[in-house]
Amino acid sequence: MLLASSCRAFSPISITIPKQHTYRTSLCSTTQDDVGPSDYDPDTILDATLKLLTVETNAEDELIRTELKRELLLLSSVSDRGLFLSKEEKDIVVDIVTQLEALNPTGDPARECIGEWDLVMTSTQAFRSSPFFQAVRAVLNDGDTAENAFNFHEATTSVGKVGRVRQIIREDGSFVSEVDLELGLMPGMPVTIKGTVVSKATYEVIGPEQWDLTIATTQIKRSNVPFLNQLLDNYPLEVPVGDVYDKIRGSVPVAKLKTYYVDDSLRITRDLDDNFYVFSRA
Repeated sequence: MLLASSCRAFSPISITIPKQHTYRTSLCSTTQDDVGPSDYDPDTILDATLKLLTVETNAEDELIRTELKRELLLLSSVSDRGLFLSKEEKDIVVDIVTQLEALNPTGDPARECIGEWDLVMTSTQAFRSSPFFQAVRAVLNDGDTAENAFNFHEATTSVGKVGRVRQIIREDGSFVSEVDLELGLMPGMPVTIKGTVVSKATYEVIGPEQWDLTIATTQIKRSNVPFLNQLLDNYPLEVPVGDVYDKIRGSVPVAKLKTYYVDDSLRITRDLDDNFYVFSRA
């Protein structure tokens, strides 16, 4: 297999890789149904002509990882974390993510995720990275039912957008998700309500790649509505989501997440449905 690495954002490279570390980034033919961002041409990332990469030792895998990450972050910057990718571009991203996971440089990656991370690319809705929605998915055992529920949620909140998505992971097992939201009062009106949904959870490492993530609380902070913001500051309201689940169903849902790639700058985590979430270290 071969990796297509011709990118106008950086100079092409020519190196030799051993057979066990040979990769290809597939570039499909563009169809009339593909819709990509107006300022992005897939050919500026990867040319149709595949170029051979050669590395003499496994130590040179770092060079390949660097080029793959550069391509991934470039695609992220022009697509709002993958939201506006065409089908062709989505195939490229899936290929890059899969290759990075195969080149993971870290042993026991689930234990090496401590720090603050920003979501830069995902194969699904950005809000689903939150422990709140991961808990909802754990409760809805059927994947199709869960998908319909999340699509319905996305449709009902379409008058707005998801801003920064941040995760804070600490050594003591605590996990904080912050999702910035902007919601319009109604279509066509310039007035928007802003706020940050903060969800707290705990995680337990149960294998080289896997976490068990358990939701605890959810609250709204930093609203742009003056009286509401003051009210939330004076009387912070944390909804004990975990306790509510425990009382209703007798247990708190556990979301199983797997991290297949992590280094000093990038993390790739997958959920129960194999959706991937790419985070850049903040």
